[in-house]
Amino acid sequence: MTITDLPRQGRPDTPGLTETALLTELEQVVATNLDRHFGTAKEWFPHEYVPWTEGTNFDGPYNGTPWSPDQSGMPEIARISLVLNLMTEDNLPSYHRAIAVQFGQDGAWGTWVHRWTAEEGRHGIAIRDYLLTTRAVDPIALERERMIHMSNGYAQPDSYDALHSIAYVSFQELATRIAHRNTGKISGDPNCERLLSRIAQDENLHMLFYRNLLNAAFDLDPDQAMRAVTNVVRQFQMPGSGLQDFGRKSVMIAKAGIYDLRIHHDEVVMPILRQVRALERTDLGPTGEIARTELVEFLSGLDFAAARFCEKREALLAKQAARRAR
Repeated sequence: MTITDLPRQGRPDTPGLTETALLTELEQVVATNLDRHFGTAKEWFPHEYVPWTEGTNFDGPYNGTPWSPDQSGMPEIARISLVLNLMTEDNLPSYHRAIAVQFGQDGAWGTWVHRWTAEEGRHGIAIRDYLLTTRAVDPIALERERMIHMSNGYAQPDSYDALHSIAYVSFQELATRIAHRNTGKISGDPNCERLLSRIAQDENLHMLFYRNLLNAAFDLDPDQAMRAVTNVVRQFQMPGSGLQDFGRKSVMIAKAGIYDLRIHHDEVVMPILRQVRALERTDLGPTGEIARTELVEFLSGLDFAAARFCEKREALLAKQAARRAR
């Protein structure tokens, strides 16, 4: 079925809500979802997920043992993914500033902004403590990378208003959840998998919160919501994309099956679109229909690119297996 086959109500193409009006209309939805979040989220403590007995002093003032790669049996790709995830979490001050400016710090919106920031802060604490305690990464290189990344900060695209931000984090939180879970599985360490699985639970609750807001935004202003979703899906990048060597590391992560185009299409983009009924809605005006047509065309290209990537990866893995068998 194509978009033109879908029934529609022929809603007139009237100007959408202003950003202030949209945030005001969504305030009660935020309050309702805050109640749901507080009733669902479970308190947890980062220190309980770190195997402290594996830790020893590093070189420096305590005259410990210098770090070396052979001190951890973790696969290299798991280390790369963990550091990438950690660097993303570390830029939390920039993310907080961005959403606090857009959503405000008063009322239900402000309560959520601060709660989300506090919960995300645990993730960086726990991952760093785990990495250093288990000596999975070079602590000096890690700190230098953190300094560079945080000094650069994070800025949303200039075209992103509050509605675009809501759409973006709906997809991004789900992508982060999946990346954490898959990194834990490939780490080969039950402690790492347990920690990242716990963090992924937080990310899932955050995704549900934002997805519910996106659903409500579609009901309030379907045309603007469709345009925001289309723009975000077409331009999507993880917040760590500004990291040094991000492109090469992302390719390595994709080849390892931690996060690739097929996962992005099948497990991130399409589930969100189904939940907000983006491809089935009958309440769009002309501009909303144009945005949806663009979205459908992009999804077709994304699906094709995902298939091509998987084919190439399977061929490469087959060649590598054949070489090892000789």
